[in-house]
Amino acid sequence: MIRKLINRDDKSAAAPAGKTIFAIGDIHGCDELLSQLLTKIDADAGGLDAAQLVFLGDYVDRGPDSKGVIDRLIALRKRQPGAVFLKGNHEALLLDFLNDPEDMTHWLDWGGEETLVSYGLSDILRRSGKDLAVEFAEALPPEHLSFLKALTLKHRAGDYVFVHAGLRPGVGLDEQSEEDLLWIRKRFHNTPRDQRPSFTVVHGHQPVKKPLDKGWRIDVDTGACWSGKLTAVVLEGTSRRFVST
Repeated sequence: MIRKLINRDDKSAAAPAGKTIFAIGDIHGCDELLSQLLTKIDADAGGLDAAQLVFLGDYVDRGPDSKGVIDRLIALRKRQPGAVFLKGNHEALLLDFLNDPEDMTHWLDWGGEETLVSYGLSDILRRSGKDLAVEFAEALPPEHLSFLKALTLKHRAGDYVFVHAGLRPGVGLDEQSEEDLLWIRKRFHNTPRDQRPSFTVVHGHQPVKKPLDKGWRIDVDTGACWSGKLTAVVLEGTSRRFVST
């Protein structure tokens, strides 16, 4: 079970000694913003290779260049094997569409249409889900599919846990379901004080106008595809701050 820690709201969580972690919120196909943010992180860290990067998921959908985002993340993974890439609910939707297109055509309304366009598909809304899935499977580079299938659900470092959406209150970290880790919102956000975890949770999934630091949880999804602002939280020792485009 999750240990209770009444005072986690005091922002006393610490990153591992000697590490500076940059946890990046939902990118949603905004490759240009990702490029800008990585440039800022490079300057902030004194070199991108000096940063511990954690990506919180939702790399695809809605924005104009999901393919470009995945290309950039794969290149970054080759340069920085220690970077962490978490799975978001939109990556889950994409994979589900490939596996069961007729039952998953609603993905197109969630931003999937823009993703398909970025991979070269056209005339999308007039075609069947099965036809689109066949062409998408052909257009999707094998390296992209492998990257998407290899995404992890959670990462722990020091007093921090990184997930895409959040945690179900009262359930141990290792017993959390994939559905909750990718989709949960209000039940996590409204976790009673006596059920909050002993670590600080860093997450995205819920768009906010500016990054939110509640002490026990940090939300860095600043709605990049709508706001033009992509954000990372910087964790070093017991300090925390934000870098945005």
